Amino acid sequence: MGAMSVRTQSSEEPAEAVHRAGFACFVGRPNAGKSTLTNALVGQKVAITANQPQTTRHTVRGIVHRPDAQLILVDTPGLHKPRTLLGERLNDVVRTTWAEVDVIGFCLPANEKLGPGDRFIAKELASIKKTPKIAIVTKTDLVDSKTLAEQLIAIDQLGKELGFEWAEIVPVSAVGDQQVDLLADLLVPLLPQGPALYPEGDLTDEPEQVMIAELIREAALEGVRDELPHSIAVVVEEMLPREDRPADKPLLDIHAFVYIERPSQKGIIIGPKGKRLKEVGIKSRKQIEALLGTPVFLDLHVKVAKDWQRDPRQLRKLGF
Repeated sequence: MGAMSVRTQSSEEPAEAVHRAGFACFVGRPNAGKSTLTNALVGQKVAITANQPQTTRHTVRGIVHRPDAQLILVDTPGLHKPRTLLGERLNDVVRTTWAEVDVIGFCLPANEKLGPGDRFIAKELASIKKTPKIAIVTKTDLVDSKTLAEQLIAIDQLGKELGFEWAEIVPVSAVGDQQVDLLADLLVPLLPQGPALYPEGDLTDEPEQVMIAELIREAALEGVRDELPHSIAVVVEEMLPREDRPADKPLLDIHAFVYIERPSQKGIIIGPKGKRLKEVGIKSRKQIEALLGTPVFLDLHVKVAKDWQRDPRQLRKLGF
């Protein structure tokens, strides 16, 4: 195995009284377990998890509060070979984010052999010289120990081939809650010393409107991913407390638009007799209420924004 070190438990080091705070981001192919890992570390559902690429369009940050450190997780959208203006813009965002964080965690599922997509990302990582990189082998609950060992060796080799050394290689299972704390233990020493950057209660600094838009978008994509993988954008137009409500029975009115690219997609989103849109409304309203802790009236409308993924003006309006 050579000089590869794989951590399975943290060595007992004397506790030092320094506080560290900094930013980490998880990268990896779509469905490599990035959002699930973010949620496991933060202990609450913050990033939008879904089984298809490009749902986390915005930088959702999960914040891990510990007595000795504050770890802020920046969730970049997946890096991919761009086909549209949106694709290129997302890739630029990704590269700038990587250069600005203190540590990068590359998520590689244990149950899939390394592929061209992983190499593509690893090559990009190799070009960012200064930032320490941790390889995180996710979904270890899905494989036996032999497969896991082979994956760990392959990842070690990948770094050597591209001329860089992984700061750590850590197997985890966010679902089985295996080694998630260990991962935090290994990320923390790579952060700069300094005071906490966010107040204790914060789990994410994402503006509420953006998180609400993401919840609606996730609900709208449920069940129609194949037809509309990412030709949906959601904009929350306004959020207003309902007038004339008694203080103990507030109601928040949220007006949101679901934008699609073509009129033919309207029927898919709305469904026969408006049934799908109604379900989307009910599902996302429950999640929004849980997020905000207040009853919500959600008003959803579907609008066609022609080919918004290719139009710079529309992209700006839709927040990209």
